[in-house]
Amino acid sequence: MKNHRLRVMCVSSAGGHLVQLKLVLPAFAEHDLILVSTGEEDIGGAAGATLYQIPEASRWSRIQTMLCAWKLMRLIWRLRPSVIVSTGAAPGFLAVRIGRFFGARTVWLDSVANVEDISLAGKLAQPHCDLFLTQWPALAVEDGIHCAGGVL
Repeated sequence: MKNHRLRVMCVSSAGGHLVQLKLVLPAFAEHDLILVSTGEEDIGGAAGATLYQIPEASRWSRIQTMLCAWKLMRLIWRLRPSVIVSTGAAPGFLAVRIGRFFGARTVWLDSVANVEDISLAGKLAQPHCDLFLTQWPALAVEDGIHCAGGVL
């Protein structure tokens, strides 16, 4: 049987979102891995991954969000990932939304910090995800939010 390597793009904001995303990167070690983040200082340390930095995005900065979306659209168009994985926040939502438009499978891993409710970005991303994961069993529901354990 032929070994099929996927092109997996992992996208997140800087800080805790990126820390959690880096913890799941080994699961994709046998694939072509692309790591995209807003944190220049945090983006290193992903052995074997091709690294890209994008501008930060948030609901409070429309111009930055449009710039982030534009850069993500160019990256996704050029690299054509098979799968997009994100831990959030706004840049992750944009990547999932744009990636789905271009035919990529999409996975969202909601942050461990969201103990009582799914994050706003996660709520927006859920309809566009093939797999939506929470790290808290109490937040899992039958309509598509699954819990497979915690990252931290």
